[in-house]
Amino acid sequence: MPPAHRNDGSLPPVGAQALYDDVAWADAVVRCADAPNAGAGTRLPLTARPLRDRPGALLRGSCDLDTRPVLSAALGVVIRIPGPVVHLDLSGVAFLDAAAVAALVRANATVTGQGRRLVLHHPPYSLRKVVEMFPDECAALEVAA
Repeated sequence: MPPAHRNDGSLPPVGAQALYDDVAWADAVVRCADAPNAGAGTRLPLTARPLRDRPGALLRGSCDLDTRPVLSAALGVVIRIPGPVVHLDLSGVAFLDAAAVAALVRANATVTGQGRRLVLHHPPYSLRKVVEMFPDECAALEVAA
C-alpha cells in the first residue's frame, strides 16, 4: 500500500490529486482582490491553497464579510478531501469574524458526521476570542497543540 502522502511537499496527498485539480478547488483559490478596501491595506484578501505535506488547506488573509464567498468555497473543498484527518492551517489568517468561526464549526460538524476529524493549526487570536465568547458552540473545534 502506498504511503498516505509524500513528505517532500512536491505532490498533494495520494488520492487527493483529482480533488486538487477539481474546478471547485480552482474556485476556492480565487483571491478576493475586488473586495472593498482590499487594496487600501485595511483588509487582506483571502486565499486558500492545498497543503503539500498532508491532506488539507492553508488559508491566508482575513475571513470577514468581504471574503465570505472564498471561505465558503474553500471549506466546501476541504470537507471533501479524503482521509481520516483533514488539516486546516490558519497560520496566515490575520482575522476571523464570528461568521467565519461559525463556518468552521459547520465544516467540522460535516467532517465529524463522516467519521473523520478536522484539525485546526495555528489559530489567530480572533478565533480564540470567539471561542471564549461562545464556548458551547465552539466546543467541538479541534485545535492542534
